[in-house]
Amino acid sequence: MMTTFPTVARVGYGAMQLFGAAPEDATRVLRRAVELGVNHIDTASFYGPGEVNRRIREALAPYPDDLVIVSKIGARYTGAEPMPLTAAQKPAELRAAVEDDLRQLGLDCVPVVNLRRMDIGPSAEVEEGQDVDVDDQLAEMIALRDEGKIGAIGMSSVPVDVVRRALPAGIACVQNAYSVLDRSQEAALDLCAAEGIAWVPYFPLGSSFPGFPKVAEHPVVAEIAGALGVTGAQVGLAWLLAHSPNTLLIPGTRSVGHLEENLGAAEVTLDAEALERLDGIGSFEPQAHRVERLQR
Repeated sequence: MMTTFPTVARVGYGAMQLFGAAPEDATRVLRRAVELGVNHIDTASFYGPGEVNRRIREALAPYPDDLVIVSKIGARYTGAEPMPLTAAQKPAELRAAVEDDLRQLGLDCVPVVNLRRMDIGPSAEVEEGQDVDVDDQLAEMIALRDEGKIGAIGMSSVPVDVVRRALPAGIACVQNAYSVLDRSQEAALDLCAAEGIAWVPYFPLGSSFPGFPKVAEHPVVAEIAGALGVTGAQVGLAWLLAHSPNTLLIPGTRSVGHLEENLGAAEVTLDAEALERLDGIGSFEPQAHRVERLQR
């Protein structure tokens, strides 16, 4: 069984960074995103905690009819460094997080909710009692969907075997770390493409976490960007869109300028030579220096 992801523009917006923005800047970015056609916003009640959800509501409610808000559950905010989250994987915690989303966002139903597992990094340390079987979690997600509290089920931070195991529940999307430089989850992408499941990569341009190179700084990316008269970030995002037709992007920023730059990636055309060069630079295995489990 597959649940279809709602129809959205291929470049959306990830709201996580809004927690660190001034409220007026958050409002400005969110409203400009919608003005420019963004109808897919990614959030979570553990961003802040709750502050990002509240800022989305303050800026955009009453929501446009075509806006799809996607949340994720499975973690709890701690504020610790370098990973400010801890696992909240128990079915009762998943349900409580959905209730938080509904209250904070002012919704009767969250259109899509991702089950954020801790199977692959970067993830919080999984404490005793938090190593929950995915079938038990999916049973709770299905119940929430049957109750009308969520519209569709997604998965996040899951390897290909967990995606395959979850297919009978009806999976609308998968969010994993993935970029032109880090293609260790290529098998999961291939499975999603074959099953018609939306692939929504996070860290599409790298990350501030240690061990993640910056896509725009790679010499091949920079050279192609210079030849096209665009930015390295736009090349990295354009490659993702060209690489697989089931890819949806949710790049995040606190800046209207960077928002407009990211959305401009949809207009960047990479020719066959550029695609071949970019295809050749990615790592198909986790990089040796990459941290799979960051300590809280």
